[in-house]
Amino acid sequence: MNILQAIILGLVEGITEYLPVSSTGHLIITAWLLGLTSDAAQKSAIDDFSIIIQGGAILAVLGLYRSRVAAMIRGVAGRDAAGRTLFLKIVIAFMPAAVLGLLFDDWIEEKLFHPVPVLIALGGGGVLLLVLSPWIRTLTAREKTESDDFTNLSYRAALAIGFMQSLAMWPGTSRSMVTILGGILFGLSPRRAAEFSFLLGLPTLGAACAYKILKAGKDDPAAFLASLGGPTPVIVGIVVAALSAALAVKWLVAYLSRGGFAAFGWWRVVVATALGVGLMTGKIAL
Repeated sequence: MNILQAIILGLVEGITEYLPVSSTGHLIITAWLLGLTSDAAQKSAIDDFSIIIQGGAILAVLGLYRSRVAAMIRGVAGRDAAGRTLFLKIVIAFMPAAVLGLLFDDWIEEKLFHPVPVLIALGGGGVLLLVLSPWIRTLTAREKTESDDFTNLSYRAALAIGFMQSLAMWPGTSRSMVTILGGILFGLSPRRAAEFSFLLGLPTLGAACAYKILKAGKDDPAAFLASLGGPTPVIVGIVVAALSAALAVKWLVAYLSRGGFAAFGWWRVVVATALGVGLMTGKIAL
């Protein structure tokens, strides 16, 4: 992998990670367009690279929501009650994916990283957003009445959102989509639901990134790094993903304040169609 390819993949990861459009589907198509899926070994390396550069998306949220993160740290230290409450809700929401991910990671990679499941998730998620968009648009008024510290989100609701997040282990689903919809379903405004989704992504994406590095690199770290193109493309990919994710998050928050998910729904349908055409013509292989 060269630097330009790392930049492109970093941009795609950063832009799509927090939008409800599925970064997995976009990275699959991008890797195909760049000619990076010609053989099994190369495809495996790209899959690893795609997860590792999620570290950039994590850095973006840490920077943008540093005050929230600081409040949670103070909460753990017993100096911020609201921060402690938010921290506990994030931990509770994280647990289902953590447990189910460890139990079913290999099974998911074997059974679901195939054309039909990805297409179903991409297209089905797009249709779902189109159907729910009018309802979501009516809920933007919640932002004027809800509290700023997530006190109106119960621990039970946080756990339910966590189980909804587990659905995103199905490639093509979009972790952001299911967690934002979950937050809205349990009483948050679209903007606040997105914020909770971003914060929940810190342990979720961080654990996935660390797990992939430890799993893939434990036998021969040097060979693993070499399969990714060496340290430079990895560093470049992470930096580009961080910068583009920060811009995407700021844009999404502003967009959700106006309500509506229809644009994301239509985009998912278009991506699913493009992926389907590529698969039927044999030009894309998962």
